[in-house]
Amino acid sequence: MNKKRNNNINTSVKKKYFFIAVTIAFSLLFTFVVFADGEDPLTTINNLSTFVFSAIKAVGVIILGWGVVQIGLSLQSHDASQRSNGFLTFFGGLVIAFAKEILDLILG
Repeated sequence: MNKKRNNNINTSVKKKYFFIAVTIAFSLLFTFVVFADGEDPLTTINNLSTFVFSAIKAVGVIILGWGVVQIGLSLQSHDASQRSNGFLTFFGGLVIAFAKEILDLILG
């Protein structure tokens, strides 16, 4: 019984060592040198912000579309709980899709 337990411990140690070694190898292998472009750092931050808000808007539009589908299915099946979930999903998708515009209105 003791041999079997030692064997399991050795196997788990070997797996952890292998995982750490592969992680370090990949991190060294896929390291890139990046040089500054001489561009204003604020421009880079603004570009990143634009990209993030575009990704959020895409997710919001997908949720918005799913809400429309749920509302349509609930109207077809006359299911009130599905209809309320559909409207919640629809309005949640609207808020997510227009998050940047809402924040701009709030912040002025």
